[in-house]
Amino acid sequence: MDTATGPAPIHAVPALRRLYLARSAFAIAWAVLLVLTASSVGPATSIGALTVVLLVLYPLVDVGAAVVDLRSAGAARPSAALRLTIALSLLAAVGLALAVGSGLPAVLRVWGVWAVSVGIVQLVLAIRRRALGGQWAQILSGGISVLAGGSFIVQAGASSASLGSVAGYATLGGIFFLISAVRLHRAATVTR
Repeated sequence: MDTATGPAPIHAVPALRRLYLARSAFAIAWAVLLVLTASSVGPATSIGALTVVLLVLYPLVDVGAAVVDLRSAGAARPSAALRLTIALSLLAAVGLALAVGSGLPAVLRVWGVWAVSVGIVQLVLAIRRRALGGQWAQILSGGISVLAGGSFIVQAGASSASLGSVAGYATLGGIFFLISAVRLHRAATVTR
């Protein structure tokens, strides 16, 4: 998928760890806000303005995180995978901004397609970075993202569709980022 031949150098671990910590905090806070703002969202109701902002913001933060990762990566990190993540997340943000006008099922379909696509990229990227340590949680997270994305697409056609599952997905992602940050710290400490 990309031309990088090896894992990130150990000096890049602190930047990756900080990024994972920031993503963890954001994902968990975002999920709480989504649950609080989306309580009245349903297939027959319109999606509130704050919920719309939250839905579009999540993939935009993913774009920002990939840009930060790319800039701190140097030549040794998988830049093609990060660039692909940026493109997919930008498309998701635009798709979500358009989908909110069509209602919750459209939002869940767009979110599902995005979750599947970025999950595959995350899985590949984490496998390439496994030599850094702390990547098993990212490997698991990428795989779960693919499965969750499929479930969002299926859920879009159900009468019980809700944004609660999206909030759960973000919370679980935040937990996996936190685990990876802790494991990266341990791996960097051991190699010193």
